[in-house]
Amino acid sequence: MEPVPALEEPLTKTLGPATAKVLAEQLGLHTVGDLLHHYPRRYAERGELTSLAELADQLDEHVTVVAQVADARILTFNGGRGRRLEVTITDGAGRLQLVFFGSGVHKPHKDLLPGTRAMFAGKVGMFNRKLQLSHPAYELLGGEDSDRAAVDAFAGRLIPIYPACAKLETWKISKAVDAVLPSAAEAVDPLPPALREGRGMVTLPEALQKIHRPRDKADIAQARDRLKWDEAFVLQVALARRRHADTQLPAVARRPAPGGLLDAFDAKLPFTLTEGQQQVSREIFEDLATEHPMHRLLQGEVGSGKTMVALRAMLAVVDSGGQAAMLAPTEVLAQQHHRSVTEMMGELAEGGMLGGAEQGTKVVLLTGSMGMPARRQALLDLVTGEAGIVIGTHALIEDKVQFHDLGLVVVDEQHRFGVEQRDALRSKGKQPPHLLVMTATPIPRTVAMTVFGDLETSVLDQLPAGRSPIATHVVPAKDKPHFLTRTWERVREEVENGHQAYVVCPRIGDGEEEPKKKTAEDDSEKRPPLAVLEIAEQLRSGPLSGLAVEILHGRMDPADKDEVMRRFTAGEVKVLVATTVIEVGVNVPNSTVMVIMDADRFGVSQLHQLRGRVGRGSAPGLCLLVSEMPEASPARARLAAVAATLDGFELSRIDLEQRREGDVLGQAQSGVRSSLRMLAVIEDEEVIAQAREEATRVVADDPELERLPGLRTALEALLDTEREQYLEKG
Repeated sequence: MEPVPALEEPLTKTLGPATAKVLAEQLGLHTVGDLLHHYPRRYAERGELTSLAELADQLDEHVTVVAQVADARILTFNGGRGRRLEVTITDGAGRLQLVFFGSGVHKPHKDLLPGTRAMFAGKVGMFNRKLQLSHPAYELLGGEDSDRAAVDAFAGRLIPIYPACAKLETWKISKAVDAVLPSAAEAVDPLPPALREGRGMVTLPEALQKIHRPRDKADIAQARDRLKWDEAFVLQVALARRRHADTQLPAVARRPAPGGLLDAFDAKLPFTLTEGQQQVSREIFEDLATEHPMHRLLQGEVGSGKTMVALRAMLAVVDSGGQAAMLAPTEVLAQQHHRSVTEMMGELAEGGMLGGAEQGTKVVLLTGSMGMPARRQALLDLVTGEAGIVIGTHALIEDKVQFHDLGLVVVDEQHRFGVEQRDALRSKGKQPPHLLVMTATPIPRTVAMTVFGDLETSVLDQLPAGRSPIATHVVPAKDKPHFLTRTWERVREEVENGHQAYVVCPRIGDGEEEPKKKTAEDDSEKRPPLAVLEIAEQLRSGPLSGLAVEILHGRMDPADKDEVMRRFTAGEVKVLVATTVIEVGVNVPNSTVMVIMDADRFGVSQLHQLRGRVGRGSAPGLCLLVSEMPEASPARARLAAVAATLDGFELSRIDLEQRREGDVLGQAQSGVRSSLRMLAVIEDEEVIAQAREEATRVVADDPELERLPGLRTALEALLDTEREQYLEKG
């Protein structure tokens, strides 16, 4: 039997069973390799004391501090029967109290003499309005301790502080790392030698040694540079192999027929396409004309005309004898797309019908809530090929949906769909259909390269002519209530000028609420988020009385939802009070003002999406962000950022910096925790771009990585089963 490679050795064999159990359960670390890739979060220096003043922001969190004992005293209570040790520690700027009770006071009383320096770890609590650590674990730093050698070895000159948990302090993790560090010498290097040497990087064993036990800051910098490259490069190789595999798949080339449906559509357009729309269309048509499947991501600012570009691609495929399917995340959006596509096409969407154009085709809608006769007809139109275009929700994915010849799948708002759903629709083609993924959530270049690295990217960043600017203002409802009064006056003025308004709330308010998400600055202890049903009632009976105010939310009956949207689009409803169900795709050019209640409860990118629903016609748009959060809070800073710019890419950077990329690269995309420990997709843009170039070159030269066994091993480790499936499904 072959010996287990050193880095794959289970921790249960190397460490004590209790430590190995906690590492596995609390930190997800199972093998020697896992522990070696559990990097220090920061380093404390022997001469530098960790600031105690910062602990006020970390109530109820597990912290590690380095400080000196100022005084220690034993107090008695319960008539002398109870004993309590109080120790005051200081870092020269702040002071903190430690408390130990009962029989647990003897050892710390002996160890923690005034002047002693130590590391302390525990949960920050509050007692008598003072911060304290109760029964903290501690490790002495220096002193004439009998265990002096072990302490010195632990402390060194730079003390690594590891991401820890309540059951395992950072120094215990550090001792576990000491036990496995010799195995780092056997780490297989994933970087091709020429690449590593060409960039002057240290070897992987050296990087692991330096990240865990640095002699100085230069060691840390060298190790970080190297480990970032590993993460970026291995991930980009996985994506490059995926792209390479796609080029090997067969697909039917789809070219529009001269004088066909696309030409007829272009001829009746009442406006000229923007340069951006023309450029992106060229890129898409070039992809469609090849005999392997297109995989393209179309990013476009809210209102940049993505639907028009997607429709022209669908018409080109119908021209070539194929069918196109557009997958939308909600029924409201599917209905909206169906309505706008049929309006844009006019008689061209009535193929085979009386009065329909000769080159026309049928455009059908397929959603879960459709009545049986309409559904049966739509399914029949798809299987016979009568319908060239179908627009629908998840209902398109069901087994009974069959196509005559599916040539193109357009997925709107990619982040709303699981990869499996996208894949299920693609599997309905006789050969793999072409794929166009659209998103109105601007994604910074590096995130696109990392998350959607298997897709080629097109960006629409010009707004079509006639689109108006949107002014955005924060309304501090608590500090300045008269601003809120003025908000409703502005809504009334817009309606009196013939326009319409949206009012968005975070909650429905029908008693079936989703569980409350808490954030650090959550004000929800005082009151729940504002709700559609309550706000609509208040507006009808108060500041907007006499206006046609209606509601829209996700739990309404689909027919009622469609009816409300139809009446709002027709201008009969003047004010629509809604949840974020209107976030994407809803297009009512006459809407000029949007009021977002409790705006601090939405993310930056989401606010930008919502705001894009107004100013879609010739009149300027106005977006008012109502919040009760105090002026100095991070929540207000976020709202100020949204008010300050209409650049979605800039806002997505801010959003990402605040949320960290775990959200972006983790479960949302692959169903597993982010594999990125060292790489930060915003800060390390250059590394990711260079790694992508190198990866593409390596894979073109050696697709199976036969000459690079180390890289192949690293790839297998990255692509555990779930992530492998994610990349496979693209």
